[in-house]
Formats: sequence, structure tokens, C-alpha cells
Amino acid sequence: MVLRLGVIGAGLKAADYAQGWAKMSDVEIVAAAEVSPASLARFCGVCEAAGAARPREFSSADDMLAAMQGQMDAVYVSTPHVFHGANALSVVEAGYDLLLEKPMVTTQDEALALVEAEKRTGRTIVIAFQGGLSPLVHDTRDRARRGEFGELVSVSASIWEGWSDSYAGQWKQDPAISGGGFMFDTGAHMMNTVCVLADAEFERVSAYANNRGLRVDLATAVAARLSNGALVTFNAAGEGPPGCASAITFFYSKAIVRIDAWGKWREIAGVREEGEVRDTPIQTFMAVRDGRLANPSTVANGLRFAKLWDAIKFSAARDGDGVSV
Repeated sequence: MVLRLGVIGAGLKAADYAQGWAKMSDVEIVAAAEVSPASLARFCGVCEAAGAARPREFSSADDMLAAMQGQMDAVYVSTPHVFHGANALSVVEAGYDLLLEKPMVTTQDEALALVEAEKRTGRTIVIAFQGGLSPLVHDTRDRARRGEFGELVSVSASIWEGWSDSYAGQWKQDPAISGGGFMFDTGAHMMNTVCVLADAEFERVSAYANNRGLRVDLATAVAARLSNGALVTFNAAGEGPPGCASAITFFYSKAIVRIDAWGKWREIAGVREEGEVRDTPIQTFMAVRDGRLANPSTVANGLRFAKLWDAIKFSAARDGDGVSV
């Protein structure tokens, strides 16, 4: 069966995904809503270049959701971060399943609202974190739950990128619509993968952040304790040479597991494995909708992430004061 997909937020991320999605025989991008005419034209051009039909074009997400009733099965939301909460609720309330770009929402209150909407409507909601959707991450969590690695002792997570230069002047560095800086943008991949694999709630957090002249955080350091007793450290550095990389080490009582924030690679006992993550969001979303796969990137985990992020912001604003989550 072909998935009839609508898109809200047709910026660079959506256009990048569309290069692959528009070529898939079981996906049809039927509509796109975007406030920027130039971005909308670029997105639709990508679809056509891939050999697909040009999607119907809308300047308003609400207009698209109303006009496409009966002609659309699901919606991918890829707007700036602070709009995720409202966009997601609109999609679910309109009766569509949802693939929501990361991070899920910007606050715990928004996360709780989406949790409630999911339960009430019964719609499928998958969060498009590459790490949360990575087969290597799925397998690691399953093996940890079976006790193969023993008890989790501690986690050391780091991520870096030449983010300050790469996104200079762009919306990601505008606090009014970004919801945060480097830690909440690229660093969100790291935090989310830890939330998935640690498989426990955060209890206590202490955080420091440095904007280094920007209006948003650029470097962040966090120490935390989980409900299972394991300790976690996060380090995010958004100023550096061109490029981007991460490494997360899970220290278990019987094994050491290293994995990157996107689930592209994993090392266990010195054996390195590689995984593909480019098109996995839509493929996993479809498998979840069809009942072929349990949802690996849930609203529930998004709530855990939102609680962690609220605590980090609260602690960093108070110069590292420890806070309960």
C-alpha cells in the first residue's frame, strides 16, 4: 500500500529527505505546506527531479490539513523547533498519523499535551530521531534489556560540530524559534539516544552552559543520575573545525558498548558495525503504522527527553545548581 504523505515545513531537512523518499515506490508526497515560497518551490522541485508528481502547495499548514482530508494518510513535520508542539497537535487532531522531526517539542508541558493527544486519538506518532530509529540502537536496547551486558554503571556522551559557523545567521541560532542552541539542536541526537538506551528516568541534573558570544548555548556540560543509579555525563561543543561527530560509551558490568548519536555505528568488544540511517525515518514510520514493528521512537521517550531538557535549562540558568527532574 502506498503511503500518501503530506509535509509541514519544507526547508532544507525536508528537501534532503525528499530526494530519497520521492523515489520510493510505496511513498507518494501529495502535499507540502511552507511559509517561504522559495523553500516550497525548492522542495517541490526536488520531488519532480526524483521523478515524482509535484505535490499540492500550501502556504498554511491548517489549510493543507483541511484541504487534503481523504487524500492524505500521514504528515511529516519539519518546522523550526518551537513550532513542533502546535504543529504536532494540529496534525493529530485532524486525524492524521505523524512523523515528527526532532526534537519532539521544546518543553515538558508540550510533551505532556502530545502524550495526552496520542492516547485520546489513537494516532501513530513517531519521532524522527535517526538514533531512535536506528536498527543498531534497537538491537542494543533489546540486548541490554535481556541482560546480555549486565547492569548499567555509567554513560559518557560527547558531541561536537563546527555549528557556530555552519548556522551563523540562521534560525537555529535565534532563541525565539530554536528553543535552544547547539545542545538542543545537534546535541538533541546525543541526549535522545542516551534516553533510549539508558532505559530509565533522569532523577538529578547539574548543568553548565556557555554561549560564547551567541544568543544561544554553544558549549554545555551536564552531570546526571538516573533512577537505576547509573551516572551520566554529557559534553557538547558547537565551536570547532568543520565537521560533526559523536561518541557515547555505555559502561555495563559485563560489557562496554560504544555507539554514535545517530546509530550509524556501534562497537562491542572491539567489533565495529555500520548502519544506514538516511531513509530509515520514513521506512520505520511505515513499519510502525502497518504493525510490523513496535514503535522505537515514542512520545513517551520524547517526554523523558523534554523533562531532561527542562532540567538542563533550569540548572544552567542557575550556574550548575543541582535540580530534581
